[in-house]
Formats: sequence, structure tokens, C-alpha cells
Amino acid sequence: MSFELRRMKPEDVKAVAELDRISFSLPWPERSFHFEVTSNPASRCWVVESGGQIVGVIVAWLLVDEVHIATIATHPDFRRQGIAQALLTHVLRSGAEEGAVSSFLEVRASNFAAQAMYRKFGYEESGRRQRYYKDNDEDAILMTLENLAINDF
Repeated sequence: MSFELRRMKPEDVKAVAELDRISFSLPWPERSFHFEVTSNPASRCWVVESGGQIVGVIVAWLLVDEVHIATIATHPDFRRQGIAQALLTHVLRSGAEEGAVSSFLEVRASNFAAQAMYRKFGYEESGRRQRYYKDNDEDAILMTLENLAINDF
């Protein structure tokens, strides 16, 4: 199966919001994705498409010299095929090219698969936000990647 990684476009927002809805218990509203792709100068939005279907998405913010991973999702039918890793690699490499020197994110304490992927990239646990997720009061693990360099990816 072939995959295409490309910039998110406004016409992708509906499909991206649906992907987010089936991926998370606290999905972003469609209007948030629309804002990110059309109005937020800090936003870096990418999708992976396969057979005309959006199967992966990442939204990251370039904030001064940091890449904040705002959200990343892969369609449940396409998980464990390297899509999230490809998205994260692309965003981190692009961020480093734009001058970023570190990256950070929040991840559910129970999402061990995501935490393992982030660790493969060099992220380390750097803190915890107590009761961050409002659907079940679950903690968020803060993860940070220091010394971001283009050649790392």
C-alpha cells in the first residue's frame, strides 16, 4: 500500500476531524483544525493519505526554537505501519531546519505505545500534568526532546 505525506489543506479538515474523533476520547473540534491550517502562523500541519483517504495527521507548533507536538493520530486500521513515525520524523526534521533546538509534547499516562515511540526518537519524561485529561482525569506525561538536530532523523 502506498502512502503520501503532504501538507494539510483546508479541504482536508473534515476528514482530519473525523480521524481525530475516532482516535481520541477528547477530539479537537473541526474549527480548531480549520484555524490551524488557515490562520495560525506557528502551526505546521501534515497528513498522510492512502488511496484517497487521510490515514494520519500531525499538528505541531513552531514556538521560537521549540517544536510542540499538538496532536498526532493514525487511523485505527492503519496503525503499526510507521505512519506516525513518518509524520513525527518529518515534523522534527522540518522544525530543526527552521531553527528548532528542542521538542515537547503531552501524552496520556496510559498510552504506553505512544510513549515507547516517542522514546525511540529520544524524548524523555520531563514532568507530569495532574488530571490533565478532563474525560477521566488522567495525568499527562510531559516529554521533551533536547538537542534537536537535522541529522538525527
